[in-house]
Amino acid sequence: MTEAPRSQFLSLHLIETLAAVLPVRDENAQPKTLVFGGVERHMITSQARRRAERVHARNRANAGRGALKGRSMGVRTREWALLTGRELESTYGWEKDKALVTARAVMEASGLKFGDPKKKTVANLTKVLIFAPSDAAAKIAEHIAQQTADVEQWRDAYLDAQARAEAAKKARRGTKKTGPSPEAEEPEETPTADTAASASLPPLPKATRDAVLLALAPRDAVDIALYGRFLAEIPDSPNVDGAVQTGHAFTVHEAEQIEDFYAAADDAKLDRKRNALSFLDAADDAGAGMTGYQSLISGTFYRHAVLDRTQLRTNLRAAGMDEREAETAASEAEKEFVNAFVEAFPEAKKNSTASTGSLPGLILAFEGERPYNYAAAFQRPVDESPVAAGGEGPAGPAAVRRLLRHHTFVSRRREDLRTARILTYDPEIDALLEELGLPEPLTVVERTEDLTP
Repeated sequence: MTEAPRSQFLSLHLIETLAAVLPVRDENAQPKTLVFGGVERHMITSQARRRAERVHARNRANAGRGALKGRSMGVRTREWALLTGRELESTYGWEKDKALVTARAVMEASGLKFGDPKKKTVANLTKVLIFAPSDAAAKIAEHIAQQTADVEQWRDAYLDAQARAEAAKKARRGTKKTGPSPEAEEPEETPTADTAASASLPPLPKATRDAVLLALAPRDAVDIALYGRFLAEIPDSPNVDGAVQTGHAFTVHEAEQIEDFYAAADDAKLDRKRNALSFLDAADDAGAGMTGYQSLISGTFYRHAVLDRTQLRTNLRAAGMDEREAETAASEAEKEFVNAFVEAFPEAKKNSTASTGSLPGLILAFEGERPYNYAAAFQRPVDESPVAAGGEGPAGPAAVRRLLRHHTFVSRRREDLRTARILTYDPEIDALLEELGLPEPLTVVERTEDLTP
């Protein structure tokens, strides 16, 4: 039997219930919210979700588990100069300071912008996070080690020119403070300090710049093909349009939040109190070690993501894979993406809330010729009052009813929707599915890997 062609987009929809957690916070350490349907909802941002899923997939691949085991993955960091310096030091025996100075100079001359050199904490960090293959630092260090004489000669000239440019910049500042001499004439066009400094710096040898660009290029890093990357600092370094689209997760009902007061014990103080020789000594050590408040949220969330299969294959082909290899890698990436969407969770406050142990109540996956977002099913917030009182009952089952009713309704009007599958980890939801009498195109599966054809 011939297998039906697959559609371009795989849409994933998920209902999950969380209790007393705080997966993401704003600048005031408060839960993030949005207003939808006229009421405030709690929100778990797409950025938090995407990072959790990307790291989950990367860690599994690096540990030799999952569909992407053995595949190249990416790292997003500002520390590429530090990593390259350490590689030069540990693998090629360079002296520590010389290795770091060389790595920073090479990467800066390639086009990356670094922090203020006067501030030690950021001097060797790029100004933005760079998402590149995990072996990028090793490849840059390997080239530098192979071209040591040429690179060191260029580096010394580069640092010398940089120092002279900085001295000239300071001199100009001093002139501005004291004012120009009466005899001095203003030039017709004065270049800026940055322009003048850049013009005086010797260019990085082409072979070395090409090696840096190749190392930082997406290459065969599968998670970069999935989630994309944008690198504005180097115009000729390729950017990648991600194949994954992720929506913000939000509660299907009005926001519910508590301010949890906590008191933390001081072990040393308690030991003194326990061994006190009189009640007066014990009184001196009375009270908690510290107290405070933390905000916690509970609720049933709807979240949504889409995989563009065509874009994923385009990204893998652009990275240098042939058609057959790209097809294999794309199939593996799709399986791991679905797994991460179901299993990964932001790790904020995981030790005090066990939030990472959550499992979704229901996952709906289907194919289509365009993405489908079902957020509109929850524009009217779920009324959790008893059904006998005119409400919808508990939010979890109510959200499942709404989601499946919405999907069934849309499916009748959109012919491209097909191969819909459902997975649940909640026996109450599983029983509910039998009550609802699912339409024929919907198939219930028991494993994450069965959600995608």
